[in-house]
Amino acid sequence: MQHDRFEGFLWGQVLLFGLLGATLALFLRFPTLRAPYSLPELKIVLATLFMLAGALVAILTATRFAVEGRRYDLFLCCGFSVTSLSWLFFTLVPAISHTAGSHTELWAAIIGRMIGWGLIAAAPFARGRAKHRRASLGNGLVICVATLITVWGLSRSLGVALPNLDPAFDRTVPASLNGALAAQAMLFLLAVVGFSNRFRLKGEDLDYWLALGSTLMLFAALHFMFTPLVRAGDVSQGDYLRLLAYGVLLVGIWRAIRGSEFGRAVAEERARVAREIHDGLAQYLFAVSTHASMLEAGADPAVTIPQLKAAALAAQQEARYAILALSSAAGRSPFDAGLRRYVDFLTADGALEVELEIDSAIVLGPDEQIEVFRIVQEGLANVRKHAGAMHAWVQIGERVGDRYVLIRDDGAGFEQVEGGAGQGLRNMRERAASIGGTLTLRSTPGSGTALEVALRT
Repeated sequence: MQHDRFEGFLWGQVLLFGLLGATLALFLRFPTLRAPYSLPELKIVLATLFMLAGALVAILTATRFAVEGRRYDLFLCCGFSVTSLSWLFFTLVPAISHTAGSHTELWAAIIGRMIGWGLIAAAPFARGRAKHRRASLGNGLVICVATLITVWGLSRSLGVALPNLDPAFDRTVPASLNGALAAQAMLFLLAVVGFSNRFRLKGEDLDYWLALGSTLMLFAALHFMFTPLVRAGDVSQGDYLRLLAYGVLLVGIWRAIRGSEFGRAVAEERARVAREIHDGLAQYLFAVSTHASMLEAGADPAVTIPQLKAAALAAQQEARYAILALSSAAGRSPFDAGLRRYVDFLTADGALEVELEIDSAIVLGPDEQIEVFRIVQEGLANVRKHAGAMHAWVQIGERVGDRYVLIRDDGAGFEQVEGGAGQGLRNMRERAASIGGTLTLRSTPGSGTALEVALRT
C-alpha cells in the first residue's frame, strides 16, 4: 500500500518537474516573456500573503510540536518563522516606509529567507523528540529573532560592498547575488529530496505536501535566477509560483493537523473500552449470575461456590483494567501511573513478576499513550495465559533517538510460523500501525519471547 502511494507520488513529481521545466525553457527561449512588471502595490499584496502564509504554517507546526514534541516540527516552525519575519521586516516594512530597494533590505531579505529555508530543508533529517517542549519552542523562537538581528548586521556590510545593486543604475547582476540565488535553489532541491525520502519511509501526508511545495519553490528560485535583477516594486513569474507554493504548504499543514484529531482518537478509544466492558466484564457477570442461580437450584455448594468466587474475582479484575484504560484514554490518569497500577493489579496474585521501566524523559502523544497502554496490557496478558513465564520485563525508552516499547519474558517460547499469528498479536500489530509504529516478535522454544514496538520518529 505504502509502496503504491510513493510510486504514485513519484510519478506526480516527475510530471510536475517536466511541466515546470518546459515552462522555464519557454521563458529562457523567449527573453521578452521574462521581463518583470513594475507593480509596487501588487508586490506589497504578494509579500503580505507570503508573510501571512509562512506565519500560519509556523503556528500550525508549533501546535503539532507542542503536542508531540518532534524535532521535525520544531525545525519547520523555526524555518517558517524566520522566512515570515524576513518578509515582514525586510520587505513589507521598507515598502511601507518607502525605503525599499536599499542594499541592506534587499540583502537581508535574501539571506533571511535562505536561513529559513535552510532550517526547513534540515527538518526531514531531524530525528527524535524534545524532552522539554515549551522550553525548546521558546528557545527556538528566541534564536529566530537573534538570527534576524544577525542577518540585518551582515546585510549592512554586504550592502556596502555592492554599490551597484539597484538596476536603475546598473543592469548587471552581481556574481555574489547569482551565487546567493543558486544556493537558495540548492536548498529547495535539498528540501524536495528530503521530504520525498521521508514520505517514502514514513508515508506521512505532510511530507507529500511539503515535497510538492518545495518543488514549486525550486522552480520559483530558478525563475529568479534567469530573470534580470528586479527592483523592490517589480513582480516576476517566480512570485506567482511562490504564491502557489505557499498555498500548497498551507493545505498540507492544515490536513496534517486535522489528520491528527486527537480528540476523535480519544472518543473512539472510550467507545472501544465501553465495547470491551460489554464483551468482557458482562460475560464474567453473567457467569456470576449463572452460578448463583445454580446454587438457588440446589447445586453442590462445594463445587459451585469456588466457581462463583473465581468468576467474581475475574469480573473485578476486568473492571479494574477497563477503568484504568478508560481513565488513561480520557487524559485523567497520567500514563506512567496508570500503567504501573495495571502491573500491580496483574501481579497481585504472585503468579507473574513484572519489572516496568519507563524513561522519565520519553514523550508520548495522547494517541500513542492509548495504544501503548493497550499493547502492554495485551502483551502481558498473553505472557500470563500462554508463556508459562515467571518473570516479564517491560521497557519504554529511547535508543539512538528512536523510541521503543519492549515486552519480554522468560517463558517457554515457541516456534515462529509465518502467517500463524493469533488474534492478540494481530491486534497489537494493528495498534502499532495506527500510531505509525512497527511491531517485531522474536521467540525461540525454551528461551522466552521478546516483542518490540518501534514508535514513529
